[in-house]
Amino acid sequence: MNTNSEIWFVTGSQHLYGKETLKQVDVDSTKIVNGFNSSGKFPVKIVFKPVVKTPDEILKICIEVSSEIKCIGLITWMHTFSPAKMWIAGLKALTKPYMHLHTQFNENLPWSEIDMDYMNLHQSAHGGREYGFINARMRKNPKVVVGHWQNEEVQNKVAMWCRSAIGWADSQGLKVARFGDNMREVAVTEGDKVEAQIKFGWQISAFGVGDLVAYVNKVTDAEVDELYEEYEASYIVADNCKPGAEFYENVRVQARYEIAIKRFLAEGGFKAFTTNFENLTGLSQLPGLASQRLMAAGYGFGAEGDWKQAALLRIIKTISAGMKGGSSFMEDYTYHLTPGNEAVLGAHMLEICPSIASKKPRLEVHPLGIGGKDAPARLVFESATGNAMNVTMIDLGNRFRIIVNTLDVIEPLNEMPKLPVASAFWKTHPNLADGAAAWIYAGGTHHSAYTMALTPEYIEMFAEYADVEFVLIDQTTTIQEFKKELRWNDIYYMLANGLK
Repeated sequence: MNTNSEIWFVTGSQHLYGKETLKQVDVDSTKIVNGFNSSGKFPVKIVFKPVVKTPDEILKICIEVSSEIKCIGLITWMHTFSPAKMWIAGLKALTKPYMHLHTQFNENLPWSEIDMDYMNLHQSAHGGREYGFINARMRKNPKVVVGHWQNEEVQNKVAMWCRSAIGWADSQGLKVARFGDNMREVAVTEGDKVEAQIKFGWQISAFGVGDLVAYVNKVTDAEVDELYEEYEASYIVADNCKPGAEFYENVRVQARYEIAIKRFLAEGGFKAFTTNFENLTGLSQLPGLASQRLMAAGYGFGAEGDWKQAALLRIIKTISAGMKGGSSFMEDYTYHLTPGNEAVLGAHMLEICPSIASKKPRLEVHPLGIGGKDAPARLVFESATGNAMNVTMIDLGNRFRIIVNTLDVIEPLNEMPKLPVASAFWKTHPNLADGAAAWIYAGGTHHSAYTMALTPEYIEMFAEYADVEFVLIDQTTTIQEFKKELRWNDIYYMLANGLK
């Protein structure tokens, strides 16, 4: 559980029902909060707050939510009828994500005992509709979850929203360090960093490679020796990478890079970073093993200066902390196009996170084949199999678009003894032809944040917090309808942004 954050639970009502009813509203709300916290499903503590009954009380709690650093979001429940004009000032002041939980305390109607006292206490059915109207009228977009609060599916949906709220909180002020610039002449890795800070809270800062080299030069041999021992304990180290062997010093170079980059990031408060094999002056290798291990430690990463994917990966890792399945920087590298068995080989030159590995990675050194630098150490492995998705973000000039494509990750059809990289092999949804075409129509990048931990709904909620476009390519996608969606979105965002 994330102990540094909390989500507040606020119940709406009014004075009309009298003191006894309002006391019961507080009691019922407390039981729901305790039920959530004891369920073991929630990644963050839910904090009960007393029932709100007036515009002033609502405004006060919404201001407190917005200003309290530890509070990352708000769950609202209309236990009884809470006239929605009371919520206008509060919702205008609220700056953090919030959910509309449309539930009621009792699961079933007490048919033989139901009376007007019961009716006065249990009015979520129409109280929630009143609340829903004012959100629609104010063009607000809270997550709506409907069902009984003890239902497992309902609790899972609320917990999912809590995870997305954790990701949004991490996004605010997320600092990304760029060592060097973008790969020269590449279009899709570029983007408006000012708009990214406005929309997502990201602070994108560039540093010369010399700034990193200064940190590399300060790493001691003793520190490198200690980290190498960790490598020996964690991975299957190739014989030619062990002490006294041909590539032992190449491995030590990566250890030095890992210590230096981690120290640089920690001192600057950075949670994500990029590198670029075209900007390595002063470094003898491209950081490979170092980048892989830093991703496994929770840092976001983007190759060739791709700061958007670095930030996305960090947020995905934050949302999925403690969940089954890893996440990594990824690239659609090459295709297997046998009719009826089409698939994608996902990989990169070096930088794939070992959190997705199916078994213990191998630590090896091989020439990179590009960039003219020394042969770098890297972890070599195949991804675990199962459900996954690729997530990417592009800058269309007038807006950001987040694209998600769901995948089935399968075992490679054969071994690849001459390709010593980490990789994943997947079937694209709905199929390779339509999935790749839809991705291309949407302008999707060749880089992505690949995750086996999350489902598209997590990313959709994040996109809604930021008020940016979200498109999904999955088993139900057809090219005809997808192209229509993209055209409709063009019109919507042109009009919506014009009204702001």
